[in-house]
Amino acid sequence: MDIREEMDRIYREVPLDTIPWNLSEPPRLLVGAIESGRITPCRTVDLGCGAGNYSVWLAGQGFDVTGIDISAEAIQHARDLAIREDEPCEFVVADLLGDVSAYHNSFDLALDWEVLHHVFPEDRPRFVENVWQLLRRDGLYFSLCFSLEDPAFGGEGSYRTTPLGTILYFSSQEELRALFAPKFEIIELATVEVPGKTVPHRVNTAWLRRR
Repeated sequence: MDIREEMDRIYREVPLDTIPWNLSEPPRLLVGAIESGRITPCRTVDLGCGAGNYSVWLAGQGFDVTGIDISAEAIQHARDLAIREDEPCEFVVADLLGDVSAYHNSFDLALDWEVLHHVFPEDRPRFVENVWQLLRRDGLYFSLCFSLEDPAFGGEGSYRTTPLGTILYFSSQEELRALFAPKFEIIELATVEVPGKTVPHRVNTAWLRRR
């Protein structure tokens, strides 16, 4: 089963409130970035937007948001949420490792909240290249992915299998620095703890600027 089929299955068969990454409340890191003025309303792409919670919330804060996800099932949830909340988001079914040329140089901010750990090392340069292409000159990229230090799902090794059957890749800061540096200025790279649906997680966070 490829990632598209896997995600469609999850969003079709698993109740939204039990999908581990589907959190209805906006994350503190994102709220804090807005409250501090680190990011301000702008044209934003929500990478791997899932059911659209963060896209719709950002739209409510004045951001012009396009959400992209590989799963058509997820995108339908996102569109339904935007209608219920009466927020004008655009949602697109697309593979972030594929052709994103229709949106080249379109965004000031790219949000990657827990997407990169679904992308394996051999595909990551293509993913980062596509994010670079989506952004305008000097655009900001915020990435958050599971750290190798995180104790979740067995607590050892880079590749770990979740209870849903997905396989994730847990990264070190050194790997991420080498991955991002060719295309982005690394403003900040840190390992922090964030809340999860059941337990907190150790994650790598990166604030990056398009070169």
